Amino acid sequence: MGIHRSSVNRIIHKDLRLKCLKKRRAQELSDANCKARLQRSRLLLQKFPDHAADFIFFSDEKVFTVASPVNLQNDRVYAPSNAKKRDIAPERLLRCRPTFSSTLMVSIAVSKLGCTELFFIEPGVKVDGRYYCEVLLKKQMLPVMRCIAGDTYVFQQDGAPCSRDSSAIAAGDTTIHLPRSVAS
Repeated sequence: MGIHRSSVNRIIHKDLRLKCLKKRRAQELSDANCKARLQRSRLLLQKFPDHAADFIFFSDEKVFTVASPVNLQNDRVYAPSNAKKRDIAPERLLRCRPTFSSTLMVSIAVSKLGCTELFFIEPGVKVDGRYYCEVLLKKQMLPVMRCIAGDTYVFQQDGAPCSRDSSAIAAGDTTIHLPRSVAS
């Protein structure tokens, strides 16, 4: 269009007061997904009276990437225009990195009363139903939830495969501790 790049940048930033943001990947939720989530949330809240909703603990796990792979498309080396690639020192052109990213898994339970501390899953451990039930629930999460809420709480597990395992479901069933006066 014949407009200098700096003029376009000035118009965008100063005149239109816009800024450039990088897009991120996210899960797309359809209208049906949103309605289903809202309906499930309302059904859960209908199961308990208002004063009992404070005692519902929700848990979740998250995997954090500690050393992400480098995108070499964004890594540039500037050299004189008459220089050949073979004449540039190899340490300037090579970036060594691990083949796979290092990851760290963390688990937590949250309620209106408070939250548990972060539970770090040991690197290399496969979180299956047995590990989830024996280590995360019985040894770590449930004792802390009892300290926060006493004997009156509800533990709502998410839909992760380890939470749907039969042993984890049985452990989850034993964590629903609502006295009749609270549940009615």
